[in-house]
Amino acid sequence: MNRQDQTANVLEGRITIDPALCGGRPCIRGMRIRVSDVLALMASGLNTKQVLEELPNLTEDDVHACLVYASRRVDHSTVWVI
Repeated sequence: MNRQDQTANVLEGRITIDPALCGGRPCIRGMRIRVSDVLALMASGLNTKQVLEELPNLTEDDVHACLVYASRRVDHSTVWVI
């Protein structure tokens, strides 16, 4: 399995988007825990273990999926015209 396939498997079913849930923001497995919630905790300095203590319904794979999702969302070319 190549790296791209592994990344797709990480996200499959873990990151969900439902217009009726959290305003359509990406959530984890249909729960009301947004990807941005996990990223905000990590940005404030928490490690994976601490995030799991704060959000006990999550798994390590969920946290990893949030990071992969965020990485994909920002990995695009942007052309700035000044």
